[in-house]
Amino acid sequence: MIINQRASNIYKKLTSEYPVLKSSLDFTSPSEVWAAVILSAQCTDKRVNIVTKKLFKKYKTFKDYADSDIDELKQIIHSTGFYNAKAKALKMGAKKIVEEYNSALPNTTAKLVTIPGIGKKVANVLLSEWYKKNEGIAVDTHNKRLAIRIGLTSETDIKKANTAKIESDLKKLFPKKNWNKVSLAFIEHGRQVCIARKPMCEKCVINKYCNYYNSLNK
Repeated sequence: MIINQRASNIYKKLTSEYPVLKSSLDFTSPSEVWAAVILSAQCTDKRVNIVTKKLFKKYKTFKDYADSDIDELKQIIHSTGFYNAKAKALKMGAKKIVEEYNSALPNTTAKLVTIPGIGKKVANVLLSEWYKKNEGIAVDTHNKRLAIRIGLTSETDIKKANTAKIESDLKKLFPKKNWNKVSLAFIEHGRQVCIARKPMCEKCVINKYCNYYNSLNK
């Protein structure tokens, strides 16, 4: 089902340009994907993967995080930034998962957002990455930038944009079955072409659909 032809064309172009779409975070279990996604806030996936190599050797289950020494946890994750808040989210979030969800990562948005450190964006990522469920479109810095530049949202100010509004706008344009791929394709394109400071518009495969590019060539 095609919801919006322009959005459909953008999706086809990007998924053709990036045929292999998957998270660049390394994980093999529910506790690993949960920890990695929390650490990825305001941090590169490359840095997170370096840190989790050590982290995952010491903390293998949610109970390990719940029982952890928070100062030791802070030391291990220090280089990911905002380590005080992240360490608290890992310890307190794991405690809730252990006590209220029998050490199982919840598989619904409603339950996930009750856990410390998990908001709507993180819940979207966890559901799509681990459970392969499209309950929303995770809007990170790349998705936000692309949606605004292309003109797929009514939001116009990248710095002040309401991510919930952007997600709502994007969900109306793409079929639910494609939401995860939309997010991953936008992230990849944002990293490689539509970069923040100087987008490489001339090599962009979707430039003819982009408001930003077309405004430059009026």
